[in-house]
Amino acid sequence: MRLVPFIAILAIAACRSAPSRPVAGRPVANQPVASRPEAAVAPMGVIHSGEPAPPPSQFLGLLGEYDTPLGMRVVLEDSGRLFFADTMRHRTTLRGTSNTAYAITPAAAQALFGRSASEVRFQRDAAGHATAALLGDTRLARREIEPRPGTTQLQVTPVRPVAQVRTAALAASPPREQGTFRPAELVELVKLDPSIKLEIRYATTNNFLGTRFYDEARAFMQRPAAEAVVRANASLKTLGYGLLIHDAYRPWYVTKMFWDATPTDKRWLVADPSQGSKHNRGAAVDLTLYDLATGRPVEMPSTYDESTDRAYADYPGGTSAQRWRRAVLRRAMEAQGFVVNPTEWWHFDHKDWRQYAIGNVSFDRIGR
Repeated sequence: MRLVPFIAILAIAACRSAPSRPVAGRPVANQPVASRPEAAVAPMGVIHSGEPAPPPSQFLGLLGEYDTPLGMRVVLEDSGRLFFADTMRHRTTLRGTSNTAYAITPAAAQALFGRSASEVRFQRDAAGHATAALLGDTRLARREIEPRPGTTQLQVTPVRPVAQVRTAALAASPPREQGTFRPAELVELVKLDPSIKLEIRYATTNNFLGTRFYDEARAFMQRPAAEAVVRANASLKTLGYGLLIHDAYRPWYVTKMFWDATPTDKRWLVADPSQGSKHNRGAAVDLTLYDLATGRPVEMPSTYDESTDRAYADYPGGTSAQRWRRAVLRRAMEAQGFVVNPTEWWHFDHKDWRQYAIGNVSFDRIGR
């Protein structure tokens, strides 16, 4: 079978490609999915045509990343079909002959894996998840990049007790900035629109450091950014979705806590407190969609705050439905003046973030 270029089921023109080097501190894994132009989409009304159907259940355990002699390859679902994709925007269809065996043309196998084969066999564990793909006697190990079973978050171990880190961070001061800034006007999102839901991960232990950083599960933003989030939420209701907030304004001392608690080799995960972050300015938000009918978060191509290539805003893996929802979220936010972080599909920066200074007021003192 001739390899054909990979085109995402629903892509967006505003952010044209994933970076080929770290953006905002994120390194690129060994041979990640290459950057590629995103196809422009039609106006918002066309998206109302509906969410793609769920993939065949037998595909679910096979989706993911596999190491091959030619680098990482991705197994993905698109429109009810299973594909192997390479890092250069090409993919080939896998045609099922059994629950574990899929036909592939020798030419496609040669191009994708560096060796000829007419069949790909998947090894599954007791839960049905693939552990490897086999081409003859060549084993292509599946990368174990998902969160542990029963969790929704990849984690790293803090290098210092968080209580010590908190004391030092509260005693420190944000960097001095030059320039003229607009007065801060932090407003609480749920007070502007009670239909916006909160799942503030840093007010729980379900976050990348496994430690509670906020005393309260609240979400604030500068008023223009907050009102833009409210408009985005309203636009999504016709699709049966609402916005679920994971984080918004973040006091500077919390950014310093992240930095001081994170191992040096993992600090690309967090913002440098000497520079501050857009969250500190009240102009960035981490969010996803929830289903209005069930109240539950939807599935996306990766989990929140995930430090893998799956978090990229144009990562081609996962299912049609996951990529469609990611694109719907992005479309709604960009229509209201936000820009997605290319390496984090859930992170959006408001267009006016430069107009606000780094903030360090705790949640309980906002508005006092």
